[in-house]
Amino acid sequence: MIMVENKEKPWQPIKGQIMTKWAEEIDSEIPLPEYPRPQYRRGNWINLNGLWDYAIKQKKVKKVSLFDGKILVPYPLESALSGVKKKLKRNQRLWYRRYFTIPESWEGRDLLLHFGAVDWETEVWVNGNLIGYHTGGYNPFSFEISHFLNKGQPNELLLAVYDPTNWGMHERGKQTLTPNAIFYTSVSGIWQTVWIESVNKTRFCSIRMVPDIDNKTLRISLSGINILNNDKISISINSKNKEITSYDGKYQETIELKIPRQKLWTPDSPHLYDITFVLKRGKIEFDNVESYFGMRKISIIKDKKSIPRLALNNEQLFHYGPLDQGYWPDGLYTAPTDEALLYDIQFTKDLGFNMIRKHLKVEPARWYYHCDKLGILTWQDMPCGGSIKAGIIGMFLGKINIQVGRLFKLNRACFYNELGEMIENLMNHPSVVVWIPFNEAWGQFQTKEVTEFIRSIDSSRLINSASGWVDKKVGDIKDIHAYPGPKMPKIEEKRVAVLGEFGGLGFIVKNHIWKAKLYWSYKKYKTKKELVSKYIDLIKKTKVLVKQGLSAAVYTQTTDIEGEINGFITYDRKKIKMPMKKIAPLNKSLYKNPSFKKKKQVKD
Repeated sequence: MIMVENKEKPWQPIKGQIMTKWAEEIDSEIPLPEYPRPQYRRGNWINLNGLWDYAIKQKKVKKVSLFDGKILVPYPLESALSGVKKKLKRNQRLWYRRYFTIPESWEGRDLLLHFGAVDWETEVWVNGNLIGYHTGGYNPFSFEISHFLNKGQPNELLLAVYDPTNWGMHERGKQTLTPNAIFYTSVSGIWQTVWIESVNKTRFCSIRMVPDIDNKTLRISLSGINILNNDKISISINSKNKEITSYDGKYQETIELKIPRQKLWTPDSPHLYDITFVLKRGKIEFDNVESYFGMRKISIIKDKKSIPRLALNNEQLFHYGPLDQGYWPDGLYTAPTDEALLYDIQFTKDLGFNMIRKHLKVEPARWYYHCDKLGILTWQDMPCGGSIKAGIIGMFLGKINIQVGRLFKLNRACFYNELGEMIENLMNHPSVVVWIPFNEAWGQFQTKEVTEFIRSIDSSRLINSASGWVDKKVGDIKDIHAYPGPKMPKIEEKRVAVLGEFGGLGFIVKNHIWKAKLYWSYKKYKTKKELVSKYIDLIKKTKVLVKQGLSAAVYTQTTDIEGEINGFITYDRKKIKMPMKKIAPLNKSLYKNPSFKKKKQVKD
């Protein structure tokens, strides 16, 4: 990586709320310096994180020459770590500007300007040229900019971002302009790494890898640009630095490789294979991409009582994990450092969970990389949007098959587009095992069609079509929510029974809470002893439901978040509320069950 210097005044986070310990470790020259796409790695890149100019203007303003000050990218505008901490109103746009130079050695090559995520509607200019437009706040996007650059001189990068948050119908998760209870501070603008990549004009564009453990094969689907008929491709698969198989021959869009003596990916043993792709024309190497994959299978099998159960690698496995919303008191959507991003996942693992439900947010690629490495099953929500009121109406009208969560065709089209992008971007991560398009009827529409859409893109994972509230009897999972619970849905012939949310036990740790008007939880306790006792009781009752046919449970939640006080750990990640030595074995007891037996797979 080539570092780009930013010779600006020292940066300071905005004080006023609790902070994590990692806020003190941020390098304002280049925060979050790690390679942002660990599953699709190339060598030549520049990190553009750091101090940028910013301005907040009325939406109608089309050009900006004077800026308000400096903002630390990639922390969102409303966060303390941005150094700004201001709200973007629905009639405003947020402008960004910075300058960068390109190494002489990159001349003649294509240059890709990458954005990890920008919330929500983004226009991008380079040296005064409009190079692209993007909508959606959760997925990466990029533009080829080589034709717009100045040779040997600084280049101007300019962004304009519009984000009406809950005044719009787009996907926004738990964000609101009026935070309260279970809805949190809005996030606007750049919130993931910005970077430039130098690539050849002939190159790979995408690589999809689908493992088949039953046939011990890896199916690889490739796409590229400017590739000729006689171009060659070399693929090398390594396990613990030892090559186990390879391919060297004509470029093909689909290649299937046998994996000898396959080692399966599991939460207990998350084995990953390294894989390298090289694109060649004669002796000329055009592209070299490094990646990894895991051999694993998620499916449904019948137990000895013919009850459908979740299975990993053809063996029954109960999934138990926390609802994880990915919020930070100092960075909001953006973890202060990569170490902080890893911390929450490692904490979850240490607490005895084997799964995380990533709730109404899509994380940076490095989050899923850490899950892949540590061995955490991931249930991935689609961030919800649409109308909150319409979603509630849909809940009550669900029995007569009326869905009114999406009122406009354009909003529905945006949903499908972002959903498809999310799935495509996360397809290769072995940790991701379940897709959840809708939560509690918020923005729910065309549930059957959305389920079929997901299946058309990815048939290798399970689909939880609607977590809580309005069930349309489609997908692989019947999911209910019960607070504090636990409860379970009725056993069905094909779909597994899941408790998609329960718990929500609250406890305030003084001096480690967000300043809020209301402190929310489903049940509040005054002492740790009461809290732990109730949690132990919940797990005991859940174990009974597991024997009766429950296949997974999701406890609310990993951390406190702003006004919510029902986390295992405080919002600043400084105080753990329950003793880990007692809770971890208790959690593991839900899925460490020797009576689970291997049975045949259920087919749709």
